Amino acid sequence: MYKSPSHLPEHARAKIAEALNARLADGLDLHSQIKVAHWNIKGPQFAALHPLFETFAVGLSGFNDAIAERAVTLGGRAYGTVRHVAKTSRLPDYDQQTTRDMEHVRLLAERFDAYLVELRTSRKVAEEQADTDSVDLLTSVITEFEKHSWFLRASLES
Repeated sequence: MYKSPSHLPEHARAKIAEALNARLADGLDLHSQIKVAHWNIKGPQFAALHPLFETFAVGLSGFNDAIAERAVTLGGRAYGTVRHVAKTSRLPDYDQQTTRDMEHVRLLAERFDAYLVELRTSRKVAEEQADTDSVDLLTSVITEFEKHSWFLRASLES
């Protein structure tokens, strides 16, 4: 661990940085999956979903950056190469043959829900280590992705 401006002890910072890196891997994986959906979508809902998916990707990119920078601020490192992400992401793989609009919505909704489960697990680590700043960061990601998941689930209603 590197020297950090954080008041937290090194062992706590190490646990939190590890949890943040796990979410960074998931977030980078999810970003690439959203972009695959954005690029390949076809169907009657294209006009509404194509820009929505881009909005999701842009927002997630900012969260990924904040998560990586928080891990480094705590004295850790940020791990985010494509090869590292491929080995460590907890999200299911994305069927890149998918083109239909509502199938992309379903696949993304499933992945958003899986991402939320892991975010809550990492937030619990930060809570246990009394790192309110990381808790706040993760809560903001959770709040945003709960809303995104709701948008997708609402689109799947018949």
